[in-house]
Amino acid sequence: MTKALAFFGAFNPPTQAHLLLADHARTATGRESVIFVPSRSAYIRDDQGKDYAYQDDVRLEMLQAASKNRPWMQVTDWEMRQASQPRTYDTLCHLRSEGIHAALLLGSDKLLELETGWLHVKEIAGEFGIVCLPRSEDDPERWLREDPFLKEIAPWVQVIPSPMEMRHISSTKVRQLIREIEEREAMLKQLVPPEIFEMLRKGSNT
Repeated sequence: MTKALAFFGAFNPPTQAHLLLADHARTATGRESVIFVPSRSAYIRDDQGKDYAYQDDVRLEMLQAASKNRPWMQVTDWEMRQASQPRTYDTLCHLRSEGIHAALLLGSDKLLELETGWLHVKEIAGEFGIVCLPRSEDDPERWLREDPFLKEIAPWVQVIPSPMEMRHISSTKVRQLIREIEEREAMLKQLVPPEIFEMLRKGSNT
């Protein structure tokens, strides 16, 4: 059975941190690949309450483009193709049925959400294992020692130190920059004739 890491998320959009940290975790755990599992856009907007979500096909295309030159990276649209957002445990079981034993890869920001926001956490930990990457100034190793719920699953959780420069990159920051660029372009369109605007755009790309 192939050993992998399963990386769940919105990837809205995918960032350098997603890719570099995933490969970092794969190398540190000796896994063969990382399987990116993007969530359904309806779930991102309606359940997670995100202010904006790229459509499923757009996020899938972004991930597939990133995977072309990264042999270790795989992308599955299985969750996107379901009528409703599957639970993580269900997706891990589906991957196992396809011959892939995938440990759950998550950021430490998700660790404290496991008790109240997730289902089948003990099954995920015991059957598949959890690999955790610290974010910002988080101390997941202390949480695993002191939190009563996390102490129960601690034997199946592996914390992988992550590069500090990657800890502060987020999809939210990327979306903010995109909005700023769009707003500046809209202002520029009001200041110059359309023909000049196109010339300025071409000039900025040379």
